[in-house]
Amino acid sequence: MLVARRFVISGRVQGVGFRYFTQECALREGLTGWVRNLPDGRVEMQASGEETEVRDFIAAIGQSELRAHIRKQTELILPQPPASRGFEIRHD
Repeated sequence: MLVARRFVISGRVQGVGFRYFTQECALREGLTGWVRNLPDGRVEMQASGEETEVRDFIAAIGQSELRAHIRKQTELILPQPPASRGFEIRHD
């Protein structure tokens, strides 16, 4: 079953390669979506794919060396996966 999730990660997650690592994990899992820095120092990401792949994706981030930088993670279930291709780092 295809799902879409929005995650907001806080802590020291900017300037440590978080977005690039996230993109790498998402592509490895075959997910679509995006990741971007927020002005307040948090990172926001949206991932769509099979539910198990999205779970594996977020677990890989939580088990990586970057976990030491994560203070809090929130998750929002999106009503339906948006139409997108690939997983990009946004600079907006």
